[in-house]
Amino acid sequence: MHGEQADWSVTDHLLAAVVDQLAVANWMFATVNRDEDTDPAPYPEPLPRPGREDQPAGAEAVRVGGGEAPGASPADIVAFLSTP
Repeated sequence: MHGEQADWSVTDHLLAAVVDQLAVANWMFATVNRDEDTDPAPYPEPLPRPGREDQPAGAEAVRVGGGEAPGASPADIVAFLSTP
């Protein structure tokens, strides 16, 4: 029913969010501490998610982990990940 989105559990989505946040934090650290004469580092691309239409061409969703999260709906995942 949910296609490739069903391949990812809540844990997989949360781990992908952690990876994205860590990449941004590392980018910020490198940007702030770079020499003034060097070129800025490119902003990190987010980890591809299953079922996303706005992914860069050729990007495929990767399997982050395993397991199932019983009782978690896609709406629960979106609500949890969009909380600041």
